[in-house]
Amino acid sequence: MDNQPPNNNILQVKIVSPKAVIFESQALAVSSQNSAGKFDILPEHANFVTLVQQVPIIIKTASKENKTFQFSMAIIYNTANRVHIYTDIQQSLNPTAITPQATAEAIATTSA
Repeated sequence: MDNQPPNNNILQVKIVSPKAVIFESQALAVSSQNSAGKFDILPEHANFVTLVQQVPIIIKTASKENKTFQFSMAIIYNTANRVHIYTDIQQSLNPTAITPQATAEAIATTSA
């Protein structure tokens, strides 16, 4: 996924936990809900990072099939049509104390 050139009409979606890649595919959209409400990530979406808790994450694949995932807590990070969803992050993380530094540290921990 990471070595492919970006296609402006398709998202490259990857769901990872500290132990494994859970899902990896091309997609048309990623939808979920955060503390501000429902959102959709579509191709050419602005850079975006958010925390979601115990809500469905729906991925509409390139073949127009909906894949639904739900985690107790996940960080969704989008840049340049690449959506990374980091799961199984520290449960002790206080969602009201999320800072850019804490988010970057959580992403670095699950990416290692």
